Amino acid sequence: MAAFLRAPVSHTVTKVSNGDSKSTGGVDVNDFGMKLGRRGNGSMRIKASSQGKSPYKIESSQEISDKKLKVDRKNQDIDQFENLKQRFFDFKKRNYLENTVHYQNLAQAQAPKFMVIACADSRVCPSAVLGFQPGEAFTVRNIANLVPPFEHGASETNAALEFAVNTLEVENILVIGHSKCGGIQALMSMKDNCNSKSFIKDWVSIGKSARLSTKAAAGNLSFEMQCQHCEKESINGSLLNLLTYPWIEKRVIEGKLSLHGGYYNFVECSFEKWTLVYRDGLEGGSKYAIKNSSLWS
Repeated sequence: MAAFLRAPVSHTVTKVSNGDSKSTGGVDVNDFGMKLGRRGNGSMRIKASSQGKSPYKIESSQEISDKKLKVDRKNQDIDQFENLKQRFFDFKKRNYLENTVHYQNLAQAQAPKFMVIACADSRVCPSAVLGFQPGEAFTVRNIANLVPPFEHGASETNAALEFAVNTLEVENILVIGHSKCGGIQALMSMKDNCNSKSFIKDWVSIGKSARLSTKAAAGNLSFEMQCQHCEKESINGSLLNLLTYPWIEKRVIEGKLSLHGGYYNFVECSFEKWTLVYRDGLEGGSKYAIKNSSLWS
């Protein structure tokens, strides 16, 4: 292994008439088969020449700093996973080992009552906020908790919906939005007729109808208030998009499936919940209505 040394800043190099370089610090550089160079930041470095046999190399301060940064990052990664390991052991002790029969049953099959569609935002984990336990909620998370319409084509969201509704036969679909959603902010910031190559903007454009209705209803408000309005409006848009899937519409009409909206305000730590009603003959000739609205705060 090479030994690393710091070069004395006081060393200088003089050129002698025969072309050899010498250090005025009393060291004949060519005796060691080395070349003495200078970094742009003023630090000295010595590299062994192809003919030299010296095992020594003097690193610049930048190289030393880079290596220290790599070590710090490696230690940080180890610390993060050490924390996860301890959390896992805590879960195993407090959950798994105290409920082994339940987990053994889950190993055979799952029968969740809920299908949850939530945002990928790290601050709004539905299991943490609503206390879902393993086996209770089949969950998919995406940017801005959007549900694309049936004609949009395949995505991980409607693949999850198909499995949850047709195979697991969940009884409830809950779409959860939240405060200060970055996906909704991206949607509200989009310009009309924007031809973007951004994956994010292409995805959140699914909610463009919510954006348009927000502009119409709250266009005179601040951008922050418009986003808050759109966060809830897009949830209702996703609930309506759910009904574009024939197998979802069928089960809703049969009374076997209910569609719900939820809004988690993590600034105030409150949760709003409502249910979408879908049937013919509702007041005003509409097929849609909202019922069972409640605020948990």
